Amino acid sequence: MRNLPFEILDLALKAGASHAEIYRSCALSRPVFFESNRLKQLESSESEGIALRLWRSGCPGLAVAYGPVEAQALVDKAIAISKLNDPEPLAWVKPRTDIHQNFGQSISVETLIDLGKMAIATIRQAYPEVICSGEWQCEIETTTLINSEGLHCQYQDTSTSYYLGVEWIRGEDFLGIYDGECSQGTVNPDQVIQQLLQRLAWASESAEPSTGRTPILFTANAAALLWGTVAAATNGKQVLQQASPWSDQLNNRVISEQITLTQQPQMQPYRCPFDDEGTPTQPLTLIEQGQLRQFYTDQVTARELKLNSTGNGFRAGLGAYPTPGLVNIMVRPGTISWEGLLKQLGDGIIVDQVLGGSPDITGDFSLNIDLGFVVREGQIVGRVKDTMVAGNVYQALKQVVTLGNDARWNGSCHTPSLIVNGLSVVG
Repeated sequence: MRNLPFEILDLALKAGASHAEIYRSCALSRPVFFESNRLKQLESSESEGIALRLWRSGCPGLAVAYGPVEAQALVDKAIAISKLNDPEPLAWVKPRTDIHQNFGQSISVETLIDLGKMAIATIRQAYPEVICSGEWQCEIETTTLINSEGLHCQYQDTSTSYYLGVEWIRGEDFLGIYDGECSQGTVNPDQVIQQLLQRLAWASESAEPSTGRTPILFTANAAALLWGTVAAATNGKQVLQQASPWSDQLNNRVISEQITLTQQPQMQPYRCPFDDEGTPTQPLTLIEQGQLRQFYTDQVTARELKLNSTGNGFRAGLGAYPTPGLVNIMVRPGTISWEGLLKQLGDGIIVDQVLGGSPDITGDFSLNIDLGFVVREGQIVGRVKDTMVAGNVYQALKQVVTLGNDARWNGSCHTPSLIVNGLSVVG
């Protein structure tokens, strides 16, 4: 039986490459789409991509192919690209075999359809006038990495993800609420459905917010935008380029002592045993009680910083070189319930969904509140409209009042709600 990755490796070495690496990603997905409260479309898609990275005369070359692959053509392309590049040191991992069995559990299309119909029916039973959409998908993805030195890594991941969208149009007022989750096991959307219904109830009335400096409660949905900036500031590449404001702050307190932020690559539903260079991933404590403990790196960045790679070299796409990235950001939750958070907030604003891009490495942001609520005397009194919140992430995280006990996944970030001071609200 033809083993394409090893065949490509062999051809690359015969073509004059001193070292070669194959990264292969195969995926099979079965998405189910709902639109305007009804099942719209079923699909089944299968994709495969192969990236060949090689070094010839010390110069790297990277070539990518999707679908059916002509091995010799891929090698010829990588060799040709290497002739255009300057020499650079190898980014290499010691040889080993690291094969993992399938993570996760497959769910049938019929079950996904039933779950989607049930979710929409439950929401519309309480709010018949809303329009619901959604996408439910079970995907099996296999990642393989081999190189000419004897490295052979592989794992398979089966995950089920879904999102639900609820649109409520009342005259000229448009409200859109979106939520979902990802799982490697059984799917139980009851909690997400109840959260959508609760937000619809809170949004039934509008309220005028206070402006100026106002306490803000970021829900778990919105808090992830804060942690994205922290992830950028602890990125070894940003440190190497002196772009991170924390480049020289190792072991110093940089944010509130209430915050501990770690990477946990073995946690579901985004389990990842090795990075895209073949380095084993590992738990990392990046922030411990507000103190900066370490940076994360890939092979190249670690070499420049005179460190060992932390196993965080990931590709933005098959055609990209590995660069530092995190997997499974975990923010340690607090102990206060949602009701306790509202009481502690007193008079302020809840931010649940925002419009606009995430803050960059500077931490500055000015975002439109897509979905938010006014709180007075610890009670939600209505939805906030036509309002912006602005500030700086680093300063805000120094002024954290408290964290909730309601941590949940938002993408690959597991975060609770939190209250911060020092942000500006503009109506």
